[in-house]
Amino acid sequence: MSSTVALPGTAPVANRGAITACVILAVIMQALDTTIANVALPYIQGSVAASADQINWVLTSYIVAAAIMTPPSGFLAARFGRKRVLLTAIAGFVVASVLCGIAQSLPQIVAFRLLQGLFGASLVPLSQGILLDIYSVEERGSAMALFGVSVMVGPVLGPVIGGWLTDNISWRWVFYINVPIGLLAFVGIVAFVTETGRELKAKLDWFGFGTLSLAIAALQLFLDRGEQLDWFSSGEIQLEALVCVSAFYLFLSHTFTAERSFVNPRLFLDRNFAVSMFFIFIVGVTYLASLALMTPYLQTLMGYPVTTAGIVMGPRGVGTMVCMFIVGRLIGKVDTRFLLVLGLGLTAWAMYDMTGWTPDVSQWTIVSVGFIQGAGLGFLFVPLTTIAFATLPASMRGEGTGLYNLSRNIGSSVGISIVTALITENVQTNHASIAAYVTPFNHAFNAPAVMQHLDPLKAAGRASLDGIITLQATIIAYMDDFKLLMLMSLAAIPLVFLLRKPAPSAAPPEHAVME
Repeated sequence: MSSTVALPGTAPVANRGAITACVILAVIMQALDTTIANVALPYIQGSVAASADQINWVLTSYIVAAAIMTPPSGFLAARFGRKRVLLTAIAGFVVASVLCGIAQSLPQIVAFRLLQGLFGASLVPLSQGILLDIYSVEERGSAMALFGVSVMVGPVLGPVIGGWLTDNISWRWVFYINVPIGLLAFVGIVAFVTETGRELKAKLDWFGFGTLSLAIAALQLFLDRGEQLDWFSSGEIQLEALVCVSAFYLFLSHTFTAERSFVNPRLFLDRNFAVSMFFIFIVGVTYLASLALMTPYLQTLMGYPVTTAGIVMGPRGVGTMVCMFIVGRLIGKVDTRFLLVLGLGLTAWAMYDMTGWTPDVSQWTIVSVGFIQGAGLGFLFVPLTTIAFATLPASMRGEGTGLYNLSRNIGSSVGISIVTALITENVQTNHASIAAYVTPFNHAFNAPAVMQHLDPLKAAGRASLDGIITLQATIIAYMDDFKLLMLMSLAAIPLVFLLRKPAPSAAPPEHAVME
């Protein structure tokens, strides 16, 4: 494939700066949308009349669509030209954002978020490819550091900006904000970036891509709608499970028999890469699933204004960014497996602390624990990327990075769906368990102060009791979810010993930065 501007390192400095600014804008736009909608979810839920478990489809639909379309982005760029595909992605992302902003129902906003994910999937890998083309080998380290910071701007600024826009204007501006950013990036890329050559003979394994996409989509529908439809007692859930298993079986059969399949099975012969795929799945589950839990916890249980909720969630991203810089200096000097254990330990520690939270927890505790959780991700990502690709042949790294990010995205969407379903189910279970003790024969109700307001023999007393029991059942349900995420982090620690120690000079491939 030909260079974007010229041969690496030979682009005019003025153009190179402008190109860098434009592609960074595109990356920031995509990164923001990963977290900016989180704090607005309760407001979106009220506007589109969705239940607590349904509204998380707004998050999972975007993640799933991005996961599906990330692997073929390289083929599209080769077949149609990188500039053309990037411009189409930006334009489509902006249009989909506007459609999300004007959506009037849950099906509409979920469909438009799917569109956002489909178009947004190409923004990060293609922007990264352009940066690698316009900087020399010696300058690429600095360029990738800048690129990594732009990717991490989303977790830092997303909750804060989303909270402020929702509180002061409307939740719809969480999506409209993409319009000016997208327009600037679009105009700049049109003006400064030149087209790459087109490989008209480039081919994609459409059968492999289609069956894998179908399996992922069916799995997500199964997880999102299972709790609502009482799982396998529903014909729809049975059908989705059958489609998921059948499509995945066809995908595996095709992968191991086709001459050139969508996923190269030889990737999994590398032990480091195979184990790292599981690790990044766990990272996706624990990080974004916990963010999805924190939004309703802060706003619904603790009564935080949306702006305050966004501010106290922001330090997670700060912790990640700070520790990524620290880890960057430690790579090559400290065993990366030790850094992985430290990252998992910090994540588990943060989750353990959260298992004891009640709505009376202080803001400082929320901020500090969030920072620790973000620090855990910072200690996980760079070492994990390093060790995943340290022993993988260079010829397989392109396919490996697409599959690696696919695993993280699937982990994120599956994690959000599972913790949401567990919240709904555990609230009902806990409510029934606590309510069993509410009887006229419980001596606790003999106290005059209790009897005055919580008399189970009176309608007003029963209503007050139901509200208190529901609150306590919900708090316990959140504790159970945080405990599950903690156990998942701890369960991954023994797998570190399956990893081979990379060579001291090993570094993460420049094209494997997190999306």
